[in-house]
Amino acid sequence: MITREDYLMGRDKTYPPSEASLRNAEETIYRVNLLLSFYYQAVPAAERTKVTSGYRPPIINSATPNAAPRSKHMTCEAVDLSDPEGELDEWCLDNSKALEQVGLWQEHPAATKGWTHLQIVPPKSGKRVFYP
Repeated sequence: MITREDYLMGRDKTYPPSEASLRNAEETIYRVNLLLSFYYQAVPAAERTKVTSGYRPPIINSATPNAAPRSKHMTCEAVDLSDPEGELDEWCLDNSKALEQVGLWQEHPAATKGWTHLQIVPPKSGKRVFYP
């Protein structure tokens, strides 16, 4: 499970997020933890994941290779979780109903080798699993 500290990554000290972004962060953490509880229940031997990118203020986003200029990380509506073997990504693909149930959208694993990208807002396509 991830915590607020995991998600904010200490970046809130130097680049304080807005109140709206903090509310988004709480919602993102809540939904992701709900999904992870389903995942760990279904795959008890799964390695516990950690946040590789949570809150990303604009200055950090612009310095992040391949980051979208309008990344949902900047508004605390997205998170990247470590997934070196793609197991969480595969489980999410096989269990898209779980994503739907908790209100998350997943960037397609083909675009996220080594991590799982989840967000609390639908992409322009509206598809539960989408390409950036």
